[in-house]
Amino acid sequence: MDVGARLKSIRKLKGLSQRELAKRAGVTNSTISMIEKNSVSPSVSSLKKVLAGIPMSLVEFFSLEAAASQPRKVVYRADELLDIGSNEVIMQLVGKDHPDRSLSFLREIYPPAADTGPDMLRHEGEEAGMVVRGRLELTVGEEVHTLATGDSYYFESSQPHRFNNPFDEPCELLSATTPANF
Repeated sequence: MDVGARLKSIRKLKGLSQRELAKRAGVTNSTISMIEKNSVSPSVSSLKKVLAGIPMSLVEFFSLEAAASQPRKVVYRADELLDIGSNEVIMQLVGKDHPDRSLSFLREIYPPAADTGPDMLRHEGEEAGMVVRGRLELTVGEEVHTLATGDSYYFESSQPHRFNNPFDEPCELLSATTPANF
């Protein structure tokens, strides 16, 4: 998917100038311009910040509208998961088109040296996850935690947090957040 073209199209559809969207999102005009020109690939946290100025969720941004007449889907095959990650981080969302989701359930893969971006994430709700392969560095507030295979976490998402893989092998984790932020 062309993230820049999609952002530009949605911004124009909502009647927003680059300047107005930048102001609403709390970023510079050049940030919006560079994303729309695909000069930069925004981190998940940066894209969420920009989309909050529309307002729009990551799922709305990345997925097509689900037909209202379709029955509720129960099983999601591996090739049907929506990848909402960026900057080499794979974040596969389970149940992207499930109506009225109250949680986001993700399979996340952090290659070596990948992270959620330089900005700390912060939003309402709670987060929990478990490392199923590799190791991961989790920062919550001022504390930095190293998690290994089988380790898990649970915290209030209103605390500033960040995920990072400074290790030599990929890290895979399963996570859930409430409310459904993606």
